Amino acid sequence: MQYRIILLFSFYLLSSGMPSYAQQPANMAKSPVTASTKDSSAARTGTKPSTVLIAGKLDLSTDKKDVYQPVPLAGTKSYFGEKNEYVNDYVRTYLEKHNKTLNNVQNSSNKPFSVIDNVLEKKQLPKELKYLAVIESALNHKAVSRAGAVGPWQLMESTAKMMGLSVTRHRDDRTDWYKSTTAATKYLELLYSQLNDWLLVIAAYNSGPTPVQKAIDRTGSRNFWDIKEYLPKETQGHVLAFIATASIFENLSKFINLGSVPVDFKFGKEEDAVAVKKDVVPGKPGTTPAASAAAPAGIPAAPAAVAEKKQPYSEEELKIMAIVRIKEPIQLDLMATELGIDKKMLARWNFDYESFIYKNYPTPFYNLRLPKDKLDAFLAKKDQLTHKSAAIFAQTTK
Repeated sequence: MQYRIILLFSFYLLSSGMPSYAQQPANMAKSPVTASTKDSSAARTGTKPSTVLIAGKLDLSTDKKDVYQPVPLAGTKSYFGEKNEYVNDYVRTYLEKHNKTLNNVQNSSNKPFSVIDNVLEKKQLPKELKYLAVIESALNHKAVSRAGAVGPWQLMESTAKMMGLSVTRHRDDRTDWYKSTTAATKYLELLYSQLNDWLLVIAAYNSGPTPVQKAIDRTGSRNFWDIKEYLPKETQGHVLAFIATASIFENLSKFINLGSVPVDFKFGKEEDAVAVKKDVVPGKPGTTPAASAAAPAGIPAAPAAVAEKKQPYSEEELKIMAIVRIKEPIQLDLMATELGIDKKMLARWNFDYESFIYKNYPTPFYNLRLPKDKLDAFLAKKDQLTHKSAAIFAQTTK
């Protein structure tokens, strides 16, 4: 009985999350993708952790081998569905915005990644999880957060001890690459055993399990995109940053030095497979049926023209659309309600708006698209909407 009480109390500490606010390079520290809410709502308010995460026997051993789903990367249509193009655009913008830091990490990642890869391989965990350490600390093993999280994985003392690390005045295993990675992956295994989805795991690693479970309970869904708006703002950005970072290092690493992704780059194996089937003539790599037919004998066929990107708006929509520049984000749902605009249309017209909210947009302003007949009402209420939105955004960080 005494053991059970100790175990549940220890997991209560664990479920309040692992603070991150790592002291990272200045060009990333201002980005919400590295800002974290690991001092979770459970820790701040004293609320109890979700019962779903403490129900049953907790197995903290590393011997158990689960069958893990792949970590979703940009271009995985089967996972992202209608959000696929949004994720692709987010990754493009992320690479441009954080190019300098990504380049620095790439140049100094050999030794840290070799240690992490060794642990992940031993535990049969997806290799892409190593990129969580990139957004937690930019691979700085001495990083210390304002909330007291330490090391490349930004572990809180209570969590580190729960995962078997020694944290004393004379020794802190959280700064040791191998030991901290072993502890962090053990925690990730525990979260996955309860949530069974890597994006939810990354969210819970950032905010603590309680906010994630509350969002699941509120929506009845275990899909990240369904519960996203009910998570802390920093946690939303943290998950998107993880997707972007993992996608860039796994599939776009050759573009880091360039600072941008070519416009004709196709994200994802599924899209590439379709392109190969359509464009390549058997026996003649690099040619297309049309190009081969048009090229004179003995002259190499010209490369296929890059397909023009599909216009996201119809001609009818463009006729009724107004564009106004804003410098401070306004909550779209609030705008739709106050001005009587269809929420789905407003979200679709401003498909890249979240990048602006998370300060991951290439410019300090945003060209907001809204119906022309609502422009005057918007301008009249702009200050009021901006003020209310600031309060809403501030609330989501608590």
